[in-house]
Amino acid sequence: MRIRVIVPIATGRFDEEVKKEFAAYANPDTQIEVVHLDKGPESIESEYDEALATPDILNKVKEAEDQGADGAIIDCFGDPGVRAAREIAGIPVIGAGQPSMLLASMLGQKFSIITVLKNVVPIIYNLAKIYGVYEKLASVRHINIPVLELTDKDRVKAAIYQEMLKAIEVDEAHVLVLGCTGMMGLSQELYSMLRERGYDVPVVDPAAASLKIMETMVRLKVKQSKETYMPPPVKERKN
Repeated sequence: MRIRVIVPIATGRFDEEVKKEFAAYANPDTQIEVVHLDKGPESIESEYDEALATPDILNKVKEAEDQGADGAIIDCFGDPGVRAAREIAGIPVIGAGQPSMLLASMLGQKFSIITVLKNVVPIIYNLAKIYGVYEKLASVRHINIPVLELTDKDRVKAAIYQEMLKAIEVDEAHVLVLGCTGMMGLSQELYSMLRERGYDVPVVDPAAASLKIMETMVRLKVKQSKETYMPPPVKERKN
């Protein structure tokens, strides 16, 4: 099985790390292919960034299908361009946010999401409403660290851990979700830190959640419904 992971930013600086992260969770027969955008922002931290990224995300999804990929993952918790891509693609398309939220909703009564910046928080709340899990969302907290600074793993891990404790102790969250795919490689360490504090609380990694859902969809030969994601009407469009 070939899974195309689309990093929806116009830089390849994270490509190798993303490929390594996904490969760590992949089944032995899953081939991970990673691409980034030719045009768009260098990170996605707002609705504006998502809008700028979407045109080339759609190009990359169509390219993935044309080149024989079995499925496409848009590697961002905000799921930019996912719904539009599902309308034009004949292969399954998912982001990282919806799989993570749906998995978290199965693991406990309420879950909290820890994301990067304050201006991402409303986006995530809106997505939770669209995905039907808003009532199970205890809170969305942020660490006030931009995506491009997530490479400082010790700083990021410490900041996430403090917000996770608040989510558990103040917001009464029973499950925690890393709300940015740039927080890669931290879920198991954070889970261990929480257990040492006395909290046996699952920590959902968005890359892992999206990949395992995609592998399942491909294995079961299912994709998005064309009664929901209908092909766009034929008309002239100027790009």
